[in-house]
Amino acid sequence: MPDLDAALAFYRDVLGLTPHPPEVADGAAIVSLSFGDSEVELLAPLEPESPIARFLDRRGPGIHHICYRVSNLDRALDACRAAGYRLIDETPRTGAGGRRIAFVHPKATAGILLELTE
Repeated sequence: MPDLDAALAFYRDVLGLTPHPPEVADGAAIVSLSFGDSEVELLAPLEPESPIARFLDRRGPGIHHICYRVSNLDRALDACRAAGYRLIDETPRTGAGGRRIAFVHPKATAGILLELTE
C-alpha cells in the first residue's frame, strides 16, 4: 500500500507516532494513530469500487470524514432523524476496531461527511 506508507511517514518519522496495525473495513485498509484522546485514521482503498476509492477518484486525497464519539449511537441517530438530518446508515454497522458506526450524509451537514461512533 504505497500511498498509505507514504502518508504514514510524516506521522511516524516526524511526529514520532506508532501506527496501530492495519485493519480492513469498507474495502479500505485503515491505520489508526493515537493523538492523546483522539485518533486519526489513514485510509487506502483495496477495491476499485469501494466508497474510499470512489471518493478519491472524485475529490483526490485529503480529509474524507470526521468522526465523533457519542455515548449512545442509537439515541444520536434518533435525534438526527427527529431533526430531519439525512443519514447514510439508518442503523449502526461495524466499522474499524469493531466499533458500531453510522454516517450522516454531507448534504445534511454543510458538506462534511460525519461518522458517529460509540
